[in-house]
Amino acid sequence: MWFSFWRSRERFSLDEFRFLTDQLMKVQVVNEVNKDFVIEALRSIAELITYGDQHDVAYFEFFMEKQVMGEFVRILRISRTVIVSLQLLQTMSIVIQNLKNEHSIYYMFSNEHINHLITYSFDFRNEELLSYYISFLRAISGKLNKNTISLLVKTDNEEVVSFPLYVEAIRFAFHEESMIRTAVRALTLNVYHVGDEAVNKFVASDPHANYFSNLVKFFREQCISLDKLVNASKCMGPDTSGSILSSVDEIEDNLYYFSDVISAGIPDIGRLITDLMLKVLIFPSVLPSLRMAVVKDSDTGIGTATSLYLLCCILRIVKIKDLANIVAAVLLCDIETFVPVSEAKLNGFMVNHDMSHENQDSENSGFRSDSDGQSLRVLIPNISSSLNSHPEDDSSEPDHGRTYSALREALLSYITTGDDVQVSGSLSMLATLLQTKELEESMLDALGILPQRKQQKKLLLLWLVKDLRKSNFFPQKIW
Repeated sequence: MWFSFWRSRERFSLDEFRFLTDQLMKVQVVNEVNKDFVIEALRSIAELITYGDQHDVAYFEFFMEKQVMGEFVRILRISRTVIVSLQLLQTMSIVIQNLKNEHSIYYMFSNEHINHLITYSFDFRNEELLSYYISFLRAISGKLNKNTISLLVKTDNEEVVSFPLYVEAIRFAFHEESMIRTAVRALTLNVYHVGDEAVNKFVASDPHANYFSNLVKFFREQCISLDKLVNASKCMGPDTSGSILSSVDEIEDNLYYFSDVISAGIPDIGRLITDLMLKVLIFPSVLPSLRMAVVKDSDTGIGTATSLYLLCCILRIVKIKDLANIVAAVLLCDIETFVPVSEAKLNGFMVNHDMSHENQDSENSGFRSDSDGQSLRVLIPNISSSLNSHPEDDSSEPDHGRTYSALREALLSYITTGDDVQVSGSLSMLATLLQTKELEESMLDALGILPQRKQQKKLLLLWLVKDLRKSNFFPQKIW
């Protein structure tokens, strides 16, 4: 066998492909004696399949006829050495990545061989093997579309009940190696952007939705770590600047990932991320630290400077209308409590099923959390009342600070009496609010930062409405 394997043949030929396949089929066990032959055969077959896909359909026809995919799975089962597993995963990655013919890709995914390789019990204690495995999964995800994704899932009554590619990938979503985390995130985005409704329902339902909960918790831990570095820098000086910049990059990468997930247009996931960002990070850790003379919890609390930075980044990068408006609304209120609720409105527009708004007196405003932490209710003052006021009621400057408390006043206080970091952070926060297109104009008005041009436009409109009302231009019932 060894002499025939090394005999002179044209490298890129169908005869070479036939020979390699025949020799591979004769292998009954893979061990230290024949592993080099098997590795070379797998590597050469990958090259020939790629060559044939671009030059001659006969190569892939032979690949299908001999059921070479089945041979790959068999070789994996009888292998006694890790290096063969490595080569097999690399072979599959190369083949999948380089296939251009839709018919070829469809065939690769149309049997259970791919799912068998995905769910095979590899020894991931070998870091190199894990890296090859993740690359293999990512290569598959790069070929997903509405036709191919259906070949990788199992359904029952038109509902997806199994999706090994996604389920196995998110197991490594929080691996200590950043390159693996990045690859998993790229894979998940490829899945979300396919736009298959059944798959979207699968990934947004329990227990798979726990991925997003863990993702936000992981992000919160990164935020807490950043705050600790910021605090340490006050004592250690510039030595920590590199670590801070690295931490900032990771945090912003996380936020861009959230933004990319939301841009996939899966409503359930968008609502879930909004809820989690508020309940896990913003309400318990970020917003409370903005109040004056607040005592920070050393384990879960985040300092004022870090909180201002995080809010600016979240509003700038994560484009969620509900999230932006709820954050702005809570800036008007004391942060005291949450209460459970099923559904309601926030300042005239619907928020998700876990959030609600009620007009309350300032002393009752706030938010609460139910005992199991599953739903939120935001209680804020009636900030929309000014929109219904008449011009004659606006003769004096509006006293927003009279009814809106804590956080907004703290921001203004930081500007006038805070240190350089607090001044810069507060101004950046107000500038970010002004630049956030998702924010309702009524929110800017309530915060007292509505641009003068828009204020004048609003007053002119109110004067016009007043004149039309007095002249009975419209039927009375309209009013």
